Amino acid sequence: LINDRADLKQDQAHPIKRHRPLASGRLRPSVAVGGVIVLLGAGLPAAFVLAPWFAAAAVAYLTLMVAYSLAIKRIAILDVMAIGAGFVLRAAAGAVAIGVPISPWLYVTTSLGALFIGFGKRRNELHLAGDQGEQQRAALESYSPQLLDQLLSVTAATTLIAYVLYTFTAENLPDNHAMMLTIPMVMFGLFRYLSLIQRHNLGESPEDIFLSDVHLIVAIVLWLATAAGVLLLYGT
Repeated sequence: LINDRADLKQDQAHPIKRHRPLASGRLRPSVAVGGVIVLLGAGLPAAFVLAPWFAAAAVAYLTLMVAYSLAIKRIAILDVMAIGAGFVLRAAAGAVAIGVPISPWLYVTTSLGALFIGFGKRRNELHLAGDQGEQQRAALESYSPQLLDQLLSVTAATTLIAYVLYTFTAENLPDNHAMMLTIPMVMFGLFRYLSLIQRHNLGESPEDIFLSDVHLIVAIVLWLATAAGVLLLYGT
C-alpha cells in the first residue's frame, strides 16, 4: 500500500500496473493510508507478542520497505539489493517464528535467488517500458538489456554454486550428502526461469511464472519430493 501510494503517477503510466486498485482509481488514496495505519497498528504489537526477535525482523523489514518506496527504488542495482534484503529478512523472521537455527546458507541462497528474480523483473519492466522507462521507474534509466543480461547470468551462476555448496556443507543435512540429488531440479529451474525471462520477456510477476509454467511446477514438485525423501531416510 505504501509503495503503490508513492508510485501512483508512475503506475498510471505502466501498461500493467495501471490496473492496480490505486492506479486505476478503484481504491482511494485515503482508504489506502487508513489501511496502512490499521495493519501496522495490529501487526506490530502482534509481532512483539509472538517473539521479540520476530518483532525486530518485522520492524527492520518495515523500515527497509519504506526506505525503498521513498528513495532506494530510484537507485539502480541498489533497488534490487534492497528487494533481496527484504527476502532475507522474511526468511529469517520465519525461522525465528518457528524456533529453528538460522543457517548462513539461508542468507546466501535467499539473497542470491532474490537478486536473480529481481533483475529478471527489471529486465521485463525495461522491455515493456520502451522509451518511457524513466516515467514508469526512475531506476530504469540506468539499466540496459545488456547489463541486466549480465547481472542475470552472474546471479544465476552464483545461486546455483551456493546451493551446490549448501548440499555438501550444511551442518543440518545428512552426512552422506544425499541432498545433492536435488541439484538437477534446482539447476533446471534456474535455467528454465532464465529462458522465460530472456526469450519470452517474462518476469514482471514472478508468482505468475511459478504458478503457470508446467516445467517449473514439475521441477519444484520433484525438488520437494526428493528433499523430503532424503530427510526422511537419512535425517537425524
